[in-house]
Amino acid sequence: MKTNTFMRTLFQIAFLLLINSNLMAQTDSITVRVKGMRCEECAHKVKNVVKKLPGIEGVSFNIERRTATIAYDRAQTCVDSIQARLAATGRYKASSYSPNDTIIRGMGLRIADMHCQNCYNRISQRLQTMVGIDSMAPHLDKQYIFVRYDANRTSKGEIRRALGELGFTPVNYYSGPKVAYAYYNIPASQVNQATIDEVIIVDGVEDANVNSRQNALAVTYFTDETTADKLAADIKAAGIDIVVPPAHECDEK
Repeated sequence: MKTNTFMRTLFQIAFLLLINSNLMAQTDSITVRVKGMRCEECAHKVKNVVKKLPGIEGVSFNIERRTATIAYDRAQTCVDSIQARLAATGRYKASSYSPNDTIIRGMGLRIADMHCQNCYNRISQRLQTMVGIDSMAPHLDKQYIFVRYDANRTSKGEIRRALGELGFTPVNYYSGPKVAYAYYNIPASQVNQATIDEVIIVDGVEDANVNSRQNALAVTYFTDETTADKLAADIKAAGIDIVVPPAHECDEK
């Protein structure tokens, strides 16, 4: 009697494992490039569109590459249905993606501690060693650099980290008249991610970055939402001890 009960239990376990195995085997995923998806809001719209299909189990995005990775139950939907659903939006059309694709992107970086040609030369020499850098164009009068890169082989974050290791403090650059920049010295103890997190939520701030070699905080902000004085006051109110540095003479001149 005990043997029969034991065998019946083993059979039930094996049956459940078989069912689970079959269910897992039905899950597949596809990564597609999505034309027109340029920001988190676009990605949210794409996700809402795709999730209306039956069998969609998850959607994740890489905004730089403009790709969506979609997990789905192939017993309920298929790649053709997913692509047709996106094509029907008229804006977010999907096309094939490969890790071998070349996906050129561009970004502008304001670098307040890039003071001269020698500074740019150091930046250029470092970035040229990175896989995926396509080209660079400096604008020293605006302390700004434009970088073209292959988003399938590097990223904005990796480029910013490389510049930080050189002692520079890049933040997002925009050419619009309502965008301005601020640059401060801060205590070494406050050169950390916590400071960035505090500054990002200050009214009007679009981007922030810190650098340990310069003990610096750089900020991109919108002038229709704040002023230079209010920005400084709000950052101090957040507990960050900022000081506007004196005019800098580059040591490499």
